[in-house]
Amino acid sequence: MESKQFATAIMVLILSLWGRESYAQVTKTVHPEIGTKVYAADSSFSLTLIAKKQYFEPADTLTADTDIHSPKSVNMHPNGTKYYVNSLEGATTVVYDFLTHRKLKVIRHNFTDADTMLLGSHFQPFYKFTHYTPDDKHPASPFGGWGAFYGKPVESTFSHGGRYLWVPYYRRSYDINAQDPSAVAIIDTETDSIIRLMDTGPLPKMVATSPDGKLIAITHWGDNTVGIIDISSPNPFDWHYTSLAIIDQQLKLNFSLTQQIDRDNNSGHCLRGTAFTPDNRYLLVGCMAGTGGIAVVDLQTPQPQYLGRITGMMPNLRHLIIRDGHLYLSINRDGYVQKMPLEQFLEAIPRLSASPNKVITITNWQTCKVGTGARTIETTPDGRFLFVACNNSSALYVVDAQTMTVLTSIPVDSYPVGLDISHDGRYVFTTSQGRGNSGGNCVDIYELEIKQ
Repeated sequence: MESKQFATAIMVLILSLWGRESYAQVTKTVHPEIGTKVYAADSSFSLTLIAKKQYFEPADTLTADTDIHSPKSVNMHPNGTKYYVNSLEGATTVVYDFLTHRKLKVIRHNFTDADTMLLGSHFQPFYKFTHYTPDDKHPASPFGGWGAFYGKPVESTFSHGGRYLWVPYYRRSYDINAQDPSAVAIIDTETDSIIRLMDTGPLPKMVATSPDGKLIAITHWGDNTVGIIDISSPNPFDWHYTSLAIIDQQLKLNFSLTQQIDRDNNSGHCLRGTAFTPDNRYLLVGCMAGTGGIAVVDLQTPQPQYLGRITGMMPNLRHLIIRDGHLYLSINRDGYVQKMPLEQFLEAIPRLSASPNKVITITNWQTCKVGTGARTIETTPDGRFLFVACNNSSALYVVDAQTMTVLTSIPVDSYPVGLDISHDGRYVFTTSQGRGNSGGNCVDIYELEIKQ
């Protein structure tokens, strides 16, 4: 093979591996003690680990909680009274009191055929069961209309001012290769109970609420699609899908029903980070795999229209947020965060229509090196700090959001993936997934103290 052809083949292989939320470069397992504290170089603030909920050491009765089983994400309720932890492998959403960290409730994502009523009566036109049908007698799911399963909760978003929490499932338990519809649970936060289920596409990971509160977007890692749901009605059983945005090409899924494959690396663009623009005009979706970039969907056309992808940021984009007029990105594999004025990004969108392949490149990203495996990011309410959960580094990084420079970092129970910040900016919550018999299985709670 000629050297140019060989280099191209190697690059294609590397790009295909970038879809996975990489486990490479992992150091030894870390379990910091409560009281661990770091300071900024100028002593302008400190960050202290003040509490945790963990599954790895049952003898520690002050922190042990058997419901924390590979927690994927954490979300503070908008009223600041409680927080929700999605335990992926535990198939539960655990609710805690914000002030005392007392467990209030465990919401279990297990369903029987009798739960068909939770689906409501709306016909769902976009996602079809093609491998598992009502007549299927699959031993893990004795179908009876809708079927029995348990779901592994991934991310969450609030709607209707915090009244409802939307929790998509990685897959239905019987669907070993995530090729048929999964589901999203809708939790009433007044009772902390599931009041409705809706079908989704395969392998939903991200879910987002539009700024005007009228739409929910569910992004499917499994087949390059994003489902748009109209939630403008106050009645949850009136909510319905309006459209399906296809990012370049919807994947055809036809895998084994008996032998599990690696769907993390067989999922097209591996769609992940998702955000509506503040004016509700566009939906931005990060592409972790392949040539990457941010997919742009126009929501103001009669039917949401996929416009194309904007590239130029570093590869393996994992999470994106829009805060204070800027677009922030986390770059998973190599451990970076990037920033650009949102207006500058939006100004590039009209150029997509002139591109024959619907892909353009923009530069001028501000870039900051953090720990490897940069996953979830969030800014403090005042926009001063950007926090980064760095999975492979088992660390929480604090970045100056204005200058994009690292201010400090603190150890986190391995391997941090989820993150949220309290509404007063004083507390930072991280979730750490387990890997086999090692790793975090932990929720860490940090206090940010700013010197007056």
